[in-house]
Amino acid sequence: MGELIPLFPLGTPLFPGMVLPLHVFEPRYRRLVLDLLAVPEESERRFFGVVAIRQGWEVERIAPAEALYDIGCVARLQMVRPQPDGGFRVVTVGGERFRLRDVVVGEDPPYLQGEVEWLADEEAAEEAAGDADGLVVPGSRSSAAAAAAPDGSPPCDENLDEVVAAVARDSLGLLAAGVQELFTDYVDEVADLGAGSDGEDAERAALLAAVADDPAALSWLVASSALLTTEDRQALLAESTTRRRLALETRLLRRELTLLRELGAVPAPLQRFATPMTVN
Repeated sequence: MGELIPLFPLGTPLFPGMVLPLHVFEPRYRRLVLDLLAVPEESERRFFGVVAIRQGWEVERIAPAEALYDIGCVARLQMVRPQPDGGFRVVTVGGERFRLRDVVVGEDPPYLQGEVEWLADEEAAEEAAGDADGLVVPGSRSSAAAAAAPDGSPPCDENLDEVVAAVARDSLGLLAAGVQELFTDYVDEVADLGAGSDGEDAERAALLAAVADDPAALSWLVASSALLTTEDRQALLAESTTRRRLALETRLLRRELTLLRELGAVPAPLQRFATPMTVN
């Protein structure tokens, strides 16, 4: 059995480290907020899981487990402001990712719950293995020369590990720099088409500068900010390694830049043309 957590389905994924403000007005999700407020502030349990609804599916009309994507992200409660109508304005921040194994529907509590398994261990293992993806360092002449001892003796395993780690860091940095450049061009193109306000552009620029030296944070910022489909965003959320996530973002940003330049228009979110799907 996995751990049971409250669920809050939305039309788009939440990403780690990203801020998510919500207006909670439906009675069962008011109950969710009240349940979280009953948890001590210092507790790490003041959270719920955000899972994206599959495009064109409505949670209430079919089996919830089929209507939701299987990879979600925790939303940690940061601020709650009660409203005169009994609802709440809340601010949350994305936390750990999880895999949704099953959805529990009941009368008490009235909101959805999910049986989940946490992806932190899997993510760490994938990240460690992914750092060496495509890096043929041990055994190559250049790496052997770089790792050789001063007396010319063959490199030891420890030195080779250090070389692999150094090359991995450098290549990840180059990949992140490429994504940052593509995303900057993308934001400029969107701004030129009048799809963003000056305030939004300034905020994106500040955020981009803040995560410039953190490839993982950069990858999540791009995933949450680019005008991508739910399917594209979900694919980025499901990717466990920063390296592969950045590689996917490179392809997606190049695709989006081509479309922006050739069509001269910003794609409208698909949700605009769909029937309302949110359960709140």
